[in-house]
Amino acid sequence: MCTIIQHYWLGRLGIVKIKVVGISGSPVKDGNTDVLLAKVLSELKTDDVDTEFIGLAQKHIGGCIHCNWCTRKQTAEKLCALTDDLDEIYPKLLGADVILFATPVYFGRLSGPLADLIDRCRVGVHGNVYKHAFKDKVGAGFAVSWFRQGGIETTLISLHSAFFILDMIPVSPGMTSVFGGCGVSSYHGEGACEKGDKLSILKDEFGLAASKKTAQRAVEVAKLLKAGGLYLGTAN
Repeated sequence: MCTIIQHYWLGRLGIVKIKVVGISGSPVKDGNTDVLLAKVLSELKTDDVDTEFIGLAQKHIGGCIHCNWCTRKQTAEKLCALTDDLDEIYPKLLGADVILFATPVYFGRLSGPLADLIDRCRVGVHGNVYKHAFKDKVGAGFAVSWFRQGGIETTLISLHSAFFILDMIPVSPGMTSVFGGCGVSSYHGEGACEKGDKLSILKDEFGLAASKKTAQRAVEVAKLLKAGGLYLGTAN
């Protein structure tokens, strides 16, 4: 019988497969937030890590109306009373081992589109079919601000709050960036950029490094959890 350490190394060798879904909450298609998340996902992808990018810029997702339909009438196929683009996203979130939420910073908080999506994840917490559906998934947050002190930490904290309420396991890259991936879309976060440069996030070396490390940590923890689950399953 394999020990948990052996299962961990089996995961590192590619025996344990990890599915990572990244959600960009920016209303700007192919903007700084989209590009940061896409870059992070591309660097994660390996034979044992499958990644998927989902941008909300061209999606229609309404806010939760707190009708409690999901607590009484939810079915395996129909999670929410509302019908919109979230219908196609729900299965991807439920099937993920790691969920990455990326957002621009608006007034020290996350974007409206991502807030609506997170609110609608209530169907996986209190649903009469999908109850505690996000439990033990790994979550990581990413924020892009115009100014370095423009509300990145408060935005990331709001994402971590969502992970906690969804019963997920949030991660950070440690002292590199305590609350998660972060970056700035102006030069050095000082509020200016070169004319015509709409992707200044790619020049923020610290932000790119912090985001990469955050995503890597999320996958590392997911592998440990999955390997541990295999071990416990064998023990039972």
